[in-house]
Amino acid sequence: MTPIASQGHKLDARRDRAAYVLLLLLAGCFGLTVLVFQPGYITIDARYVYADAQAWHFGDWQSPAMGALWRIIDPIAPGAWSMFLLTAILYWLAFGALAFIALARSTWLGLATPLPALLPPAFFFVGMIWRDVQFAVIWLVAGVLVLAAAERGRHLRPAQAVALTLIAFGVLLRPNAAIAAPLLATYAISPACFSLRRAAIVFLPAAAAFCALVPLVYYGLLGAERQHPLHSIFVFDLGGITHFGGENAFPVPWSEEETALLKSACYDPARWDTYWHLPPCPFVMQRLERPDDVIFGRPLLVRAWRQAVIAHPLAYLAHRSTFMWQFLARANLVLPVWDWAAPGASYGHSPFFIPVLRLHDALAESTLFRPGLWLLLAVATCAASWRRRDTRAGAFAIGVTSCAAVYVMTFFVLGVAADFRYAYWCVLATLAGAVAAMISRREARVKTDADFPAGAPAQAASAR
Repeated sequence: MTPIASQGHKLDARRDRAAYVLLLLLAGCFGLTVLVFQPGYITIDARYVYADAQAWHFGDWQSPAMGALWRIIDPIAPGAWSMFLLTAILYWLAFGALAFIALARSTWLGLATPLPALLPPAFFFVGMIWRDVQFAVIWLVAGVLVLAAAERGRHLRPAQAVALTLIAFGVLLRPNAAIAAPLLATYAISPACFSLRRAAIVFLPAAAAFCALVPLVYYGLLGAERQHPLHSIFVFDLGGITHFGGENAFPVPWSEEETALLKSACYDPARWDTYWHLPPCPFVMQRLERPDDVIFGRPLLVRAWRQAVIAHPLAYLAHRSTFMWQFLARANLVLPVWDWAAPGASYGHSPFFIPVLRLHDALAESTLFRPGLWLLLAVATCAASWRRRDTRAGAFAIGVTSCAAVYVMTFFVLGVAADFRYAYWCVLATLAGAVAAMISRREARVKTDADFPAGAPAQAASAR
């Protein structure tokens, strides 16, 4: 055997050993996930989704698409188990595929790739059945699937079709994602190079198509009951305008005491629930939903919102800016710990989950759980990858991180609560994008070495 062949044989053997180690590492990570989070936690929102799924009668306040999916997979492992296992499997499949792509470039990078998936802002949520979690994991799978197919040079068209379907399903889980979806779709359509021009051309038609898909599936295919979730934004905005503008912006009169509360204590930039069912102001929704004169879900509320925004634009901007600052820069809800504190709670007392809760309590108010940090990291990763946008990994990094940044920014207009989970897609996209950015650096280095092998005239490299 020649020295070169011998060296190649040793390299292949080392990569095979690394691949086996990586498989064991991924299996261990999946096993740890099941051990810690089993059987999966059905959040308050998920309880409504599961009840709708069992009855096959959907409302549009939560995602009917999630309910339909749950109904399909539920016989496999009834209750929380089915959705939890699906999420955990997809989560580790995505990071695992990304790890094997990295392993082809660098042994240490491939073996290190699963580690970011264990970071608290990502790992804490794998066992939580929230549509925000399913949405983020499904979009991550979509992006990694296309990258893997592009890397192999085979089955790209089927992978692109599946990825676009998953992107569309993500929009059905989180309709406000329709504005960010075109960026991820642009990457899926052309994974070899991310083109800003192509993204600009695709953006508006694709956003319109994704927006049209929501009512088509919700009401046309699944027959969902209209519960007017969009009107929660109007109520939140009217409350914010009343608070910052000092005048009642609602289309109904209030008593002096109620008006004083609306201008002061009712406003909470972290959530709109104070107008709904939390003290001190549930009287707002009680009045707007009064059976003999319903306003919530009616055109009157829409007109009042439009008039208030036009008449008090500065108050509206102050309200929206305050909410966004709360969402991005301040401590907010991370995990729904109040349910686990109840004496009769069946979840959260596992000896394997308790350490997660303790770590959560120590970190929940830290910078690590501020969406603003992940937004900045996403933008930084996108910018750092831009000059390598003509590599497959660079295109992936730009596609997912730019999509995540736009998604987070949609909450400036559409957000009604500041929970950290709403930034979960940004967390996963940033972690995966950072790994891809490192892969793209190695791609660029290999390309440079191929163009200018050792012994080539130095002036040729300088001229290039």
